[in-house]
Amino acid sequence: MRGPHVLFIVSLASAAIAPAFAAEIALNAPGSLRPPFEALLPDFEKRSGHKIKAAWGSAGAARERVMKGEPFDVSILQPPTDIAVASGNILKNSERPIASIPVGVAFKAGAAKPDVSSAEALKATLLVAKSIAALDPASGSAAGVIFEQTLAKLGVASEVKPKVRIAQGGRGAMELVAKGEAEIGLTFISEIIGEPGVAAAGPLPREVAAPIQLVAFMSSRTKDVAPARDLVIFLSGEDAAKVYRERGMQPARRLPSRRSTLTIRRSEREGRSEEHTSEL
Repeated sequence: MRGPHVLFIVSLASAAIAPAFAAEIALNAPGSLRPPFEALLPDFEKRSGHKIKAAWGSAGAARERVMKGEPFDVSILQPPTDIAVASGNILKNSERPIASIPVGVAFKAGAAKPDVSSAEALKATLLVAKSIAALDPASGSAAGVIFEQTLAKLGVASEVKPKVRIAQGGRGAMELVAKGEAEIGLTFISEIIGEPGVAAAGPLPREVAAPIQLVAFMSSRTKDVAPARDLVIFLSGEDAAKVYRERGMQPARRLPSRRSTLTIRRSEREGRSEEHTSEL
């Protein structure tokens, strides 16, 4: 039986709303967003009174958590998201674009800047580099997959792969470069800019690799609808966009507010759902 309809009206211009209670919001996100989110989330917590409990991993791992129905309130996913939506564990009507992120090339701070301005320049840089830190595509790393595809497009896989050192996450790759254990490193540019001991040579040329898109969703089983919704709005708002740009990302175009009916499944054991009309 459906519960009562509750009307939540939220201003997209200001996601900072004094809550009637403090909630703990479980966030499921790829590691490429960890640097900008570490700058953003404390501000959201201070302004809202809520607390964020974040789980980081590869883009593949974030999608897998959704598919398994793990208990998250908000998930950030890389398209295509059709399979994740079909699982019933996230709400299609809550979809909100966040930003796009290119894979970039890093080098040790103070060293000569590699040229990655074109496909040919990138090819030459990869061929002359003595060692390269990268992520494992088999682990579900989107940056690892893009690097592998880039090598294939440039026709240099056989020459470059023997020089690759697989790192644990983007921060792990940057640590190898900062320590001089890898001459260059590839990961999402958001994990390069601002990291100690490294500098960004630039993003991969678009003719080689397009930036990936990231989209926020609310869980269909969230216990606290309003706090989860407020976090989604905050992460797609102007304050967040400024931080994204500082990290080399392109904020998504802001969407006009729309009123959506979100069906929240409280739990399988309770065997009931509630509909909430919300502006997102």
